[in-house]
Amino acid sequence: EDSAVYLSGLGTVGLEVYEQVPKLDAVIFPAGGHCGLLAGSAATLKYLNPHISVIGVESESFPVLQHSLKAGHPAEDQACNNHHFYGDVSGVCFGSNSLQLTGKLVDKVVAVREEDILISMLRLLEYERATVDAEGAIGLAALVAGKLPELKGKRVAVVICSGNLELHLLQQCIARALTLDNTVCRFSLVISDCPGDMSKLLEILAREEARVLDIKQERTFVTSELFTVEVICTVETRDKIHTAQLRNALLERYPTTTWTQR
Repeated sequence: EDSAVYLSGLGTVGLEVYEQVPKLDAVIFPAGGHCGLLAGSAATLKYLNPHISVIGVESESFPVLQHSLKAGHPAEDQACNNHHFYGDVSGVCFGSNSLQLTGKLVDKVVAVREEDILISMLRLLEYERATVDAEGAIGLAALVAGKLPELKGKRVAVVICSGNLELHLLQQCIARALTLDNTVCRFSLVISDCPGDMSKLLEILAREEARVLDIKQERTFVTSELFTVEVICTVETRDKIHTAQLRNALLERYPTTTWTQR
């Protein structure tokens, strides 16, 4: 999958972007182990307008393309321990033609964290109703992570090209992303083990409009005073501002409230 014909076919994506989005300043593509789309589209875009910046994005966990560009040949020592999540952007599957085109025509290759990819998957689901995998979201992740500040205020296209995500993996990714985004949070606090104290806590949560996902009570393995209970609660909020409001309300009533760090 490194022939000129194959790369030309992938390059039609660059042609479609160019035709559909006028006056482009930059286009962001997924990179990594499979950089054929990046290389082929870069050839097309640079032919049509050499001033368009072409940028590739890969994972910090295995920056195989960056290592290959430095070495001058496809690097084969990059191991991925999370292939189910990263899919085609993990491992090496490009050849010398793709690497040569990338080195000659691509303006920049950046790497992003797994956390930024998960947040980008969540944002695409929230605002575009698009279900994508890591490869599909990795381009947006570069913007979310602030890796490309030079593009602020410019006309930028992000190629979202993959949605090969199994249902159980999608559930795990979204659950983790909600935690990273501070819209699902967990806290623990100690209350007296008396009738009515639990209901007072629930009243605060209801007043603050927090959705309770899980609540547990620990009576045996507690280090606090006798006749107290530790309550461990997982809640869902609207956004970070709502989470901060809930946190302040709980701390005002229960000063020893502890929030679980993500």
